Amino acid sequence: MTPSAVTLPPHDLTEIALLALAGSLPVVLIGAAIIRLARSWSLTVSMVALVLIPTLATFTGVFLASQFMTSSAFQAIAVVLIIVAVVTLPAAVMLARYQARRTVWEKEIQDAERAAEQSRRQLVAFVSHDLRTPLAGIRALSEAIADGVVREDEVRVQAKTIEQETIRLSEMVDDLFEMAKINAGAVTAPYERVALDEVVDDVLTTHRIAAERSGVALEVDLPATPVRVIGSDRALVRVLSNLVANAIAHTPAGGSVTLAVGTDDNGAWARVDDTGVGIDAADLPRVFDVAYRGSNDRVPRADSSLPSGSGLGLAIAAGLIRAHRGTLSAHNLANGARFEIRLPLAAE
Repeated sequence: MTPSAVTLPPHDLTEIALLALAGSLPVVLIGAAIIRLARSWSLTVSMVALVLIPTLATFTGVFLASQFMTSSAFQAIAVVLIIVAVVTLPAAVMLARYQARRTVWEKEIQDAERAAEQSRRQLVAFVSHDLRTPLAGIRALSEAIADGVVREDEVRVQAKTIEQETIRLSEMVDDLFEMAKINAGAVTAPYERVALDEVVDDVLTTHRIAAERSGVALEVDLPATPVRVIGSDRALVRVLSNLVANAIAHTPAGGSVTLAVGTDDNGAWARVDDTGVGIDAADLPRVFDVAYRGSNDRVPRADSSLPSGSGLGLAIAAGLIRAHRGTLSAHNLANGARFEIRLPLAAE
Protein backbone atom coordinates (compact mmCIF):
# COMPACT_ATOMS: atom_id res chain seq x y z
CA MET A 1 0.00 0.00 0.00
CA THR A 2 1.47 3.32 -1.05
CA PRO A 3 1.40 6.06 1.59
CA SER A 4 -0.54 9.12 0.50
CA ALA A 5 1.17 12.54 0.43
CA VAL A 6 0.40 14.86 3.32
CA THR A 7 -1.05 18.20 2.25
CA LEU A 8 -0.74 21.03 4.76
CA PRO A 9 -3.48 23.63 5.06
CA PRO A 10 -2.60 27.11 3.76
CA HIS A 11 -2.51 28.57 7.26
CA ASP A 12 0.08 25.93 8.25
CA LEU A 13 2.26 26.81 5.23
CA THR A 14 2.08 30.48 6.16
CA GLU A 15 3.07 29.69 9.74
CA ILE A 16 5.95 27.51 8.58
CA ALA A 17 7.21 30.33 6.31
CA LEU A 18 7.00 32.88 9.10
CA LEU A 19 8.81 30.61 11.55
CA ALA A 20 11.54 29.87 8.99
CA LEU A 21 11.91 33.59 8.29
CA ALA A 22 12.02 34.38 12.02
CA GLY A 23 14.76 31.81 12.49
CA SER A 24 16.93 32.68 9.49
CA LEU A 25 16.59 36.47 9.26
CA PRO A 26 18.43 37.28 12.53
CA VAL A 27 21.28 34.99 11.50
CA VAL A 28 21.51 36.72 8.12
CA LEU A 29 21.52 40.19 9.72
CA ILE A 30 24.16 39.21 12.28
CA GLY A 31 26.19 37.60 9.51
CA ALA A 32 25.98 40.73 7.38
CA ALA A 33 27.30 42.77 10.28
CA ILE A 34 30.14 40.28 10.80
CA ILE A 35 31.07 40.39 7.11
CA ARG A 36 31.07 44.19 7.21
CA LEU A 37 33.42 44.12 10.19
CA ALA A 38 35.52 41.37 8.59
CA ARG A 39 36.57 43.69 5.75
CA SER A 40 39.45 44.78 7.95
CA TRP A 41 40.25 41.16 8.87
CA SER A 42 41.77 38.44 6.73
CA LEU A 43 40.12 37.30 3.52
CA THR A 44 39.92 33.75 4.91
CA VAL A 45 37.64 34.87 7.78
CA SER A 46 35.35 36.62 5.30
CA MET A 47 35.08 33.55 3.06
CA VAL A 48 34.36 31.24 6.03
CA ALA A 49 31.65 33.64 7.19
CA LEU A 50 30.10 33.65 3.72
CA VAL A 51 29.86 29.84 3.84
CA LEU A 52 28.65 29.50 7.43
CA ILE A 53 26.01 32.23 7.40
CA PRO A 54 23.70 30.64 4.75
CA THR A 55 24.16 27.22 6.35
CA LEU A 56 23.34 28.47 9.86
CA ALA A 57 20.45 30.56 8.56
CA THR A 58 18.97 27.49 6.86
CA PHE A 59 19.53 25.38 9.95
CA THR A 60 17.83 27.83 12.32
CA GLY A 61 14.94 28.35 9.93
CA VAL A 62 14.40 24.61 9.64
CA PHE A 63 14.77 24.17 13.40
CA LEU A 64 11.98 26.63 14.19
CA ALA A 65 9.74 25.18 11.52
CA SER A 66 10.47 21.60 12.56
CA GLN A 67 7.33 21.38 14.74
CA PHE A 68 5.49 20.71 11.47
CA MET A 69 7.95 18.01 10.44
CA THR A 70 8.64 14.50 11.61
CA SER A 71 11.72 13.98 13.74
CA SER A 72 13.36 11.85 11.03
CA ALA A 73 12.87 14.57 8.41
CA PHE A 74 14.50 17.20 10.58
CA GLN A 75 17.42 14.89 11.35
CA ALA A 76 17.95 14.21 7.66
CA ILE A 77 18.00 17.93 6.87
CA ALA A 78 20.41 18.59 9.74
CA VAL A 79 22.77 15.86 8.50
CA VAL A 80 22.68 17.32 4.98
CA LEU A 81 23.48 20.80 6.27
CA ILE A 82 26.40 19.50 8.35
CA ILE A 83 27.81 17.63 5.36
CA VAL A 84 27.48 20.75 3.20
CA ALA A 85 29.32 22.83 5.81
CA VAL A 86 32.11 20.24 6.19
CA VAL A 87 32.63 20.10 2.43
CA THR A 88 32.39 23.82 1.70
CA LEU A 89 34.44 25.18 4.60
CA PRO A 90 37.83 23.77 3.42
CA ALA A 91 36.98 24.87 -0.11
CA ALA A 92 36.23 28.37 1.17
CA VAL A 93 39.53 28.50 3.07
CA MET A 94 41.52 27.39 0.01
CA LEU A 95 39.66 29.84 -2.22
CA ALA A 96 40.30 32.66 0.24
CA ARG A 97 44.01 31.91 0.39
CA TYR A 98 44.21 31.78 -3.40
CA GLN A 99 42.33 35.06 -3.68
CA ALA A 100 44.58 36.65 -1.04
CA ARG A 101 47.71 35.59 -2.92
CA ARG A 102 46.22 36.86 -6.17
CA THR A 103 45.39 40.17 -4.54
CA VAL A 104 48.97 40.48 -3.27
CA TRP A 105 50.35 39.62 -6.73
CA GLU A 106 48.09 42.19 -8.37
CA LYS A 107 49.15 44.83 -5.86
CA GLU A 108 52.83 44.02 -6.44
CA ILE A 109 52.30 44.27 -10.20
CA GLN A 110 50.50 47.60 -9.81
CA ASP A 111 53.26 48.91 -7.52
CA ALA A 112 55.90 47.81 -10.03
CA GLU A 113 54.01 49.48 -12.88
CA ARG A 114 53.68 52.70 -10.89
CA ALA A 115 57.38 52.62 -10.01
CA ALA A 116 58.30 51.98 -13.65
CA GLU A 117 56.07 54.83 -14.80
CA GLN A 118 57.60 57.18 -12.24
CA SER A 119 61.07 56.11 -13.33
CA ARG A 120 60.16 56.73 -16.99
CA ARG A 121 58.95 60.20 -16.11
CA GLN A 122 62.17 60.91 -14.25
CA LEU A 123 64.18 59.74 -17.24
CA VAL A 124 62.15 61.95 -19.57
CA ALA A 125 62.70 64.90 -17.25
CA PHE A 126 66.40 64.09 -17.15
CA VAL A 127 66.65 63.91 -20.94
CA SER A 128 64.79 67.19 -21.42
CA HIS A 129 67.04 69.03 -18.95
CA ASP A 130 70.51 67.50 -18.69
CA LEU A 131 71.05 66.49 -22.30
CA ARG A 132 70.18 69.99 -23.48
CA THR A 133 73.13 71.51 -21.62
CA PRO A 134 75.98 69.82 -23.54
CA LEU A 135 74.02 70.03 -26.79
CA ALA A 136 73.51 73.75 -26.33
CA GLY A 137 77.22 74.21 -25.57
CA ILE A 138 78.28 72.25 -28.64
CA ARG A 139 75.90 74.20 -30.85
CA ALA A 140 76.98 77.57 -29.50
CA LEU A 141 80.69 76.84 -29.93
CA SER A 142 80.16 75.38 -33.42
CA GLU A 143 78.22 78.44 -34.55
CA ALA A 144 80.85 80.74 -33.05
CA ILE A 145 83.64 78.95 -34.94
CA ALA A 146 81.62 78.87 -38.19
CA ASP A 147 80.80 82.60 -37.93
CA GLY A 148 84.44 83.51 -37.33
CA VAL A 149 83.75 84.89 -33.87
CA VAL A 150 86.47 82.68 -32.34
CA ARG A 151 90.03 83.78 -33.09
CA GLU A 152 92.24 81.31 -34.95
CA ASP A 153 94.51 80.81 -31.93
CA GLU A 154 91.46 79.83 -29.82
CA VAL A 155 89.93 77.38 -32.29
CA ARG A 156 91.92 74.42 -30.94
CA VAL A 157 90.88 75.25 -27.38
CA GLN A 158 87.21 75.51 -28.32
CA ALA A 159 87.46 72.32 -30.39
CA LYS A 160 88.80 70.54 -27.31
CA THR A 161 85.82 71.84 -25.33
CA ILE A 162 83.47 70.48 -28.00
CA GLU A 163 85.24 67.12 -27.78
CA GLN A 164 84.81 67.02 -23.98
CA GLU A 165 81.15 67.93 -24.23
CA THR A 166 80.67 65.22 -26.87
CA ILE A 167 82.29 62.62 -24.60
CA ARG A 168 80.10 63.79 -21.73
CA LEU A 169 77.01 63.52 -23.94
CA SER A 170 78.01 60.02 -25.06
CA GLU A 171 78.44 58.90 -21.43
CA MET A 172 75.01 60.27 -20.57
CA VAL A 173 73.42 58.39 -23.47
CA ASP A 174 75.19 55.17 -22.39
CA ASP A 175 73.85 55.67 -18.86
CA LEU A 176 70.36 56.23 -20.22
CA PHE A 177 70.45 52.99 -22.21
CA GLU A 178 71.74 51.06 -19.18
CA MET A 179 69.06 52.58 -16.93
CA ALA A 180 66.36 51.77 -19.49
CA LYS A 181 67.47 48.11 -19.55
CA ILE A 182 67.42 47.96 -15.75
CA ASN A 183 63.92 49.45 -15.58
CA ALA A 184 62.71 46.97 -18.19
CA GLY A 185 64.13 44.05 -16.19
CA ALA A 186 66.38 43.12 -19.10
CA VAL A 187 69.58 42.99 -17.01
CA THR A 188 70.54 39.52 -15.79
CA ALA A 189 73.85 38.47 -14.30
CA PRO A 190 75.58 35.54 -16.04
CA TYR A 191 76.50 32.55 -13.93
CA GLU A 192 80.27 33.08 -13.77
CA ARG A 193 82.78 32.94 -10.94
CA VAL A 194 84.26 36.40 -10.48
CA ALA A 195 87.24 37.28 -8.27
CA LEU A 196 86.56 40.63 -6.62
CA ASP A 197 90.27 41.38 -6.26
CA GLU A 198 90.60 41.31 -10.07
CA VAL A 199 87.58 43.61 -10.35
CA VAL A 200 89.23 46.00 -7.89
CA ASP A 201 92.47 46.00 -9.94
CA ASP A 202 90.53 47.06 -13.05
CA VAL A 203 88.75 49.83 -11.15
CA LEU A 204 92.00 51.15 -9.67
CA THR A 205 93.64 51.23 -13.10
CA THR A 206 90.70 53.22 -14.49
CA HIS A 207 90.53 55.85 -11.73
CA ARG A 208 94.09 56.26 -10.46
CA ILE A 209 94.89 59.18 -12.79
CA ALA A 210 91.59 60.95 -12.00
CA ALA A 211 92.29 60.57 -8.28
CA GLU A 212 95.82 62.00 -8.64
CA ARG A 213 94.51 65.00 -10.62
CA SER A 214 91.94 65.63 -7.89
CA GLY A 215 94.52 65.38 -5.12
CA VAL A 216 92.71 62.38 -3.63
CA ALA A 217 94.59 59.32 -2.34
CA LEU A 218 93.12 56.12 -3.80
CA GLU A 219 93.72 53.26 -1.36
CA VAL A 220 92.83 49.57 -1.38
CA ASP A 221 92.39 46.91 1.29
CA LEU A 222 92.26 43.33 -0.02
CA PRO A 223 92.24 40.05 1.94
CA ALA A 224 95.00 37.46 1.55
CA THR A 225 92.53 34.94 0.10
CA PRO A 226 90.66 35.92 -3.11
CA VAL A 227 86.95 36.60 -2.66
CA ARG A 228 84.85 34.98 -5.39
CA VAL A 229 81.22 35.66 -6.22
CA ILE A 230 78.79 34.65 -8.97
CA GLY A 231 77.98 37.24 -11.60
CA SER A 232 79.39 39.39 -14.38
CA ASP A 233 82.88 40.85 -14.03
CA ARG A 234 81.97 43.63 -16.51
CA ALA A 235 78.88 44.62 -14.51
CA LEU A 236 80.73 44.52 -11.17
CA VAL A 237 83.55 46.62 -12.62
CA ARG A 238 80.97 49.19 -13.67
CA VAL A 239 79.31 49.17 -10.23
CA LEU A 240 82.56 49.70 -8.31
CA SER A 241 83.76 52.17 -10.94
CA ASN A 242 80.61 54.26 -10.48
CA LEU A 243 81.00 54.17 -6.69
CA VAL A 244 84.71 55.08 -6.78
CA ALA A 245 84.13 57.88 -9.32
CA ASN A 246 81.33 59.23 -7.14
CA ALA A 247 83.59 59.11 -4.07
CA ILE A 248 86.47 60.89 -5.84
CA ALA A 249 84.13 63.58 -7.16
CA HIS A 250 82.84 64.30 -3.65
CA THR A 251 86.13 64.15 -1.74
CA PRO A 252 88.11 67.38 -1.31
CA ALA A 253 91.77 67.59 -2.24
CA GLY A 254 93.94 66.01 0.45
CA GLY A 255 91.29 63.42 1.27
CA SER A 256 91.22 59.72 0.49
CA VAL A 257 89.02 57.05 -1.05
CA THR A 258 89.39 53.47 0.19
CA LEU A 259 88.16 50.42 -1.69
CA ALA A 260 87.99 47.33 0.54
CA VAL A 261 86.84 43.74 -0.06
CA GLY A 262 86.12 40.98 2.43
CA THR A 263 83.77 38.26 3.68
CA ASP A 264 81.72 37.52 6.77
CA ASP A 265 78.93 35.15 7.83
CA ASN A 266 76.50 36.93 5.47
CA GLY A 267 78.61 36.53 2.31
CA ALA A 268 81.00 38.78 0.38
CA TRP A 269 81.18 42.54 0.70
CA ALA A 270 82.91 45.45 -1.02
CA ARG A 271 83.09 48.94 0.49
CA VAL A 272 83.96 52.33 -0.91
CA ASP A 273 84.76 54.85 1.85
CA ASP A 274 85.52 58.52 1.28
CA THR A 275 86.55 61.39 3.54
CA GLY A 276 84.14 63.92 2.07
CA VAL A 277 81.33 65.80 3.77
CA GLY A 278 79.02 62.79 3.90
CA ILE A 279 75.40 62.57 2.77
CA ASP A 280 72.56 64.61 4.21
CA ALA A 281 70.46 62.35 6.45
CA ALA A 282 67.30 63.34 4.57
CA ASP A 283 68.89 62.21 1.28
CA LEU A 284 70.02 58.75 2.40
CA PRO A 285 66.69 56.99 1.59
CA ARG A 286 66.74 58.31 -1.99
CA VAL A 287 70.45 58.33 -2.74
CA PHE A 288 69.95 55.57 -5.35
CA ASP A 289 67.02 57.27 -7.07
CA VAL A 290 67.27 58.29 -10.72
CA ALA A 291 68.92 61.71 -11.20
CA TYR A 292 69.78 62.07 -7.48
CA ARG A 293 72.39 64.77 -6.91
CA GLY A 294 72.05 65.62 -3.23
CA SER A 295 71.03 68.77 -1.44
CA ASN A 296 73.97 69.62 0.80
CA ASP A 297 77.65 70.47 0.27
CA ARG A 298 78.26 67.06 -1.33
CA VAL A 299 78.51 68.57 -4.80
CA PRO A 300 80.90 67.05 -7.36
CA ARG A 301 83.78 69.10 -8.65
CA ALA A 302 83.97 70.08 -12.29
CA ASP A 303 86.68 67.89 -13.80
CA SER A 304 86.79 66.54 -17.34
CA SER A 305 88.64 63.43 -16.13
CA LEU A 306 85.66 62.44 -13.98
CA PRO A 307 82.43 60.87 -15.29
CA SER A 308 79.66 62.97 -16.76
CA GLY A 309 77.75 63.36 -13.51
CA SER A 310 74.51 62.36 -15.17
CA GLY A 311 72.87 61.52 -11.86
CA LEU A 312 72.34 57.91 -12.99
CA GLY A 313 75.57 56.34 -11.72
CA LEU A 314 74.30 55.28 -8.31
CA ALA A 315 70.91 54.20 -9.70
CA ILE A 316 72.66 52.03 -12.29
CA ALA A 317 74.93 50.53 -9.63
CA ALA A 318 71.94 49.64 -7.45
CA GLY A 319 70.10 48.08 -10.40
CA LEU A 320 73.09 45.94 -11.43
CA ILE A 321 73.59 44.72 -7.86
CA ARG A 322 69.91 43.74 -7.63
CA ALA A 323 70.43 41.67 -10.79
CA HIS A 324 73.22 39.87 -8.88
CA ARG A 325 70.78 39.12 -6.01
CA GLY A 326 72.78 41.43 -3.79
CA THR A 327 72.25 44.70 -1.96
CA LEU A 328 73.80 48.16 -2.14
CA SER A 329 73.52 50.50 0.83
CA ALA A 330 74.87 53.88 1.87
CA HIS A 331 75.47 55.45 5.25
CA ASN A 332 77.64 58.12 6.81
CA LEU A 333 80.87 57.56 8.70
CA ALA A 334 82.41 59.81 11.35
CA ASN A 335 84.26 61.49 8.48
CA GLY A 336 82.74 60.89 5.07
CA ALA A 337 80.39 58.31 3.58
CA ARG A 338 80.40 54.56 2.90
CA PHE A 339 78.80 52.63 0.06
CA GLU A 340 78.62 48.90 0.77
CA ILE A 341 77.87 46.05 -1.64
CA ARG A 342 76.69 42.67 -0.36
CA LEU A 343 76.85 39.63 -2.66
CA PRO A 344 76.45 35.86 -2.21
CA LEU A 345 79.73 33.95 -2.14
CA ALA A 346 80.50 31.51 -4.96
CA ALA A 347 80.46 27.86 -3.92
CA GLU A 348 83.88 26.31 -3.62
